[in-house]
Amino acid sequence: MNKAELIEAVSTQTGLAKTQVDDALKTILATITQQLTKGDKVTLVGFGTFERRKRKARVGVNPQNPTQKIKIPAKNAPAFSAGSELKSAVQTGKAPALAKKKIDAKKKAVATKAKAKKAPAKKKAKR
Repeated sequence: MNKAELIEAVSTQTGLAKTQVDDALKTILATITQQLTKGDKVTLVGFGTFERRKRKARVGVNPQNPTQKIKIPAKNAPAFSAGSELKSAVQTGKAPALAKKKIDAKKKAVATKAKAKKAPAKKKAKR
């Protein structure tokens, strides 16, 4: 699934416009990136933790010339640790029931709201 497909799926499940979902996704990713550049962790309980990890300098091998050794400098790298609910869902092949309930409730609320907007206003009878 790519970004466009993710936006389409979220838009369909929530009843929100694709542009709203796209803006929300961009904002979420930008916020996570900003926090990682500061060195902070971003924890989404049940889903996982994004963090910045320091990689040590090491000696590697040049893939074009395996006899040549090269020095790889130390650097910061993004890392993700999956949470228990995500691990469980992947292992069992089933999405958590709570997420499905929330999505269904949101769909129902959006549908009810749409029906309320479409209801014609009653005209007052003239006497």
